[in-house]
Amino acid sequence: MTEAYIIDACRTPRGIGKVGKGALAHLHPQHLGATVLKAIAERNNLNTDDVDDIIWGTSSQTGKQGCDLGRMAALDAGYSIKASGMTLDRFCGSGITTVNLAAAQIMSGMEDVVIAGGTEMMSYTSSIADPKVPPMLDGGNMSLRAKHPQSQQGVCADAIATLEGIDRTALDELAVTSQARAARAMEEGRFERALVPVHNPDGSIALDQEEFPRPGSTMESLAGLKTVFSMWRDIPVDETGRTYGQLIQIKYPELQEFNHVHHAGNSSGVVDGAAALLLTSKSYAEKKGLTSRARIVATANMGDCPTLMLNAPVPAARKVLSKAGLSKDDIDVWEINEAFAVVAEKFIRDLDLDREKVNINGGAMALGHPIGATGSILIGTALDELERSGGRYGLVTMCAAGGMAPAIIIERIQT
Repeated sequence: MTEAYIIDACRTPRGIGKVGKGALAHLHPQHLGATVLKAIAERNNLNTDDVDDIIWGTSSQTGKQGCDLGRMAALDAGYSIKASGMTLDRFCGSGITTVNLAAAQIMSGMEDVVIAGGTEMMSYTSSIADPKVPPMLDGGNMSLRAKHPQSQQGVCADAIATLEGIDRTALDELAVTSQARAARAMEEGRFERALVPVHNPDGSIALDQEEFPRPGSTMESLAGLKTVFSMWRDIPVDETGRTYGQLIQIKYPELQEFNHVHHAGNSSGVVDGAAALLLTSKSYAEKKGLTSRARIVATANMGDCPTLMLNAPVPAARKVLSKAGLSKDDIDVWEINEAFAVVAEKFIRDLDLDREKVNINGGAMALGHPIGATGSILIGTALDELERSGGRYGLVTMCAAGGMAPAIIIERIQT
């Protein structure tokens, strides 16, 4: 089996995901994908005739985000027509899965050059959503709902916090830390290697820096925010009149009351963004004189309870560590997506991690979570931090709807 190497990783800044407010919201999703695909080719003097495949993540594949965004974005970026592309959906985990599959193709010997990444424009998908129809992950399949009732993600987050006895103070502390770390990272230029500006069609700059962070966040300012998912808890979702909260209580009857602890400040931000990573075989990199930045050590996927939905990252991390023959103490950089504060807090507690190694440069509570792209962003962030700090191994994982979590471990190439 051959090795798979990361040659480069780049991403856009994340723009506020609201039409009329976000700096990227007026652009086509394919344009955002084309931005990072063009950058990854130009930065590495890549002949796109050599690209075997482009594996892209986009969770809401509808309208402008449909039609195989990965392939269309590559064509829009001026890639060779020989560079094929596909687009997949593992909900929030899509951007890790694209990298994992790209690595598997190379490690199997079937391909030599694969680009992985993702795009999500939440400004667009939220603008076309029907506010009268409660979104249901089961697609209205009542047979599936009877077997595995699935609720709204924020209601699940509050349910987990209630069952685990994790209070709002702990979650707000984590959110303030995320904002402070992101602010430090931006001040010190820790994201500069990965960031590529997004241009408007006329060539002017649309966005060249992070738009979402609120660096002045404090415990006092967060204390003034109202929790939001109590409203979702009581929304009827089907003809039986059951609510999002009652769907969870079917499987967890001990959950008599919800302690609602999540709000806009300790939940992931709604943003637009895209990211791309260039992966190659060792032989291709050597032939083209490319410098490998990291090696793919191991990948894994894990499913967990779809009703609570957000608890798979811990078993996914344990699984990928086992596959790699490593222990938690070997990991220098941990990236766990801050979909909600309770996900990261539970992850740290369950694995008994050193908090100084987890989300070192902030996370989605500060920077935002463009769903199909986030996993790819986090892998690039982990790589940049390994190079900055001189660490060796980074582990990236995240919860995904349906009760899943992909995971990956990368090793920095020491020069």
